Amino acid sequence: MLVVHVHIKVKPDCIEAFKQATTENAGKSRLEPGISRFDVVQQLDDPTRFVLVEAYRSVEATAAHKATAHYATWRDRMESLMAEPRSSVKYLNVSPEDESW
Repeated sequence: MLVVHVHIKVKPDCIEAFKQATTENAGKSRLEPGISRFDVVQQLDDPTRFVLVEAYRSVEATAAHKATAHYATWRDRMESLMAEPRSSVKYLNVSPEDESW
């Protein structure tokens, strides 16, 4: 399993619009067969900072996700909401498989 953390800083006046667009994208992403988990978390001490925690069943599933219409809609919408370019860090899950994921 490949886990990706996407770090995003949002403009202060765009927090609610970001949350709406991103939770909608996350909900649709969870329906993709290659995605096992897709969470949106907001930093407690800086509400303009978010992390998307995405767990993919394979590396190929990341490409399939980026080819979806809902991802393209989200990606294009983010340009006007972000305070800086997003960044990501990829991880390999080394813990035993867990059915809850």
